[in-house]
Amino acid sequence: MAKKSDYLKTPIEHIDIKKHDTRALVEAMSKMSYSARDLARASDIYDKMLAEKDCAVILCLAGSLFSAGLKRIVYELIHNNMVDVIVSTGANMVDQDFFESLGFKHYKGTKWVDDCAMRDVRVDRIYDTFICEDELGECDNTVARIADSLEPRPYSSREFFIEMGRYLVKNNKAPDSITLECFKKGVPIFIPAFSDCSAGMGLLHHQWHHPDRQVTIDSAKDFRELCRLKLATKSTGLLMIGGGVPKNFAQDAPVGLEMVGFEPVMHKYAVQITVADERDGALSGSTLREARSWGKVEVDYEQMVFSEATLALPILAGYAYHKGSWKGRKGFNLNQVLAKAKEPAAKR
Repeated sequence: MAKKSDYLKTPIEHIDIKKHDTRALVEAMSKMSYSARDLARASDIYDKMLAEKDCAVILCLAGSLFSAGLKRIVYELIHNNMVDVIVSTGANMVDQDFFESLGFKHYKGTKWVDDCAMRDVRVDRIYDTFICEDELGECDNTVARIADSLEPRPYSSREFFIEMGRYLVKNNKAPDSITLECFKKGVPIFIPAFSDCSAGMGLLHHQWHHPDRQVTIDSAKDFRELCRLKLATKSTGLLMIGGGVPKNFAQDAPVGLEMVGFEPVMHKYAVQITVADERDGALSGSTLREARSWGKVEVDYEQMVFSEATLALPILAGYAYHKGSWKGRKGFNLNQVLAKAKEPAAKR
C-alpha cells in the first residue's frame, strides 16, 4: 500500500524571471503570426503600463497558478513595483501562496495515479501536482486563529489579507511570500470570492465556534474599495491571468463609479492570458473588445492571448523585467491611500 511520503517527494520549483531574459524571443515572436505575435504585443502593452509612471497595474489571477510554479514571478513583480493591486481567486493567494508562506510545499506528481489511494493517505491532486491535505488543514486552522484574534466586525477581503500579512511578520514566516511582500509594500489584495478556498474553511471554523462574536467578509466593501482606488489613480492597466471572478470584478470598477455618480474612466490598458474562448458565452473567454461595449476597457491597448499561463506568463514577465521600464517606478502603497482617504462625493 502506498504511503503519503510516496507522493510527496519532489517539490515544485518556481521559475525565476531574473534568470531568463526573454526580450530577444519576444522581439522575434513579434515578427511571426498567430499566438506568437499576440503574446509579443501583450508583452509590449504590459511594458507600456510600466513606462507610464502614473498608471496603476492591477494583476488578476485565476486558475491554479502558484501550485504550478508561477509564484516567484508574481513575487518579483510585487517586489520590483511592477504590480500595484492584486485581484485573485482564494486558491492562489490562500491555498497556495499563504500555504507555502507557512513553510509547506507543493510537489511534482502525475495525473496517472489512483485518486482513491491518494484519498486514503490524505494527499490531494491538482492535475499533476500533489499537496498534503493535513498541511492544507493547518492553513485552514491558521486562518481561523487569525479571525479569532480580530475585533468582530465586517472586513473587506483586503483588510483581512493585511492581517494575514501581519501574522507572517509576527511569526517569522514566509521567504518569497507574495502575502508578506504585499503587506510590506502596501499592495492591496482583493479576493472577491473569499469563502471559496481555505479562507472559507477557516472562517467557517471561526464562525461555527463563535456564533455571537464573528468576523465576517463584506464583498460590497471590496467593491467600494476597488472603486476608490480607481478614483485615486490617474490611469489603470489590467494584466489578467485566467478569467472568472477576478477578471469581472476588476473590469467592473469604471461601471461601479458610474453607478454612484462619477464620470467613468475606463481601464486604459488590458491584457488577458487565457485558454477559454468566447463560444460558450462565459466570462473567462469574453474578449476585451466586448468589455468596451460595457464601458470597462479602452481598445487602443488591449490584447487577448489564448495560451496556457505556465507557457505565456514567464515569457511576458521576463520581457518586462529585463526591458527595465519599471526601474525608478515608485510603489503606490494603495493600502495607505485607502486607510487615509474617505469616500469622495460624486462630481455630478
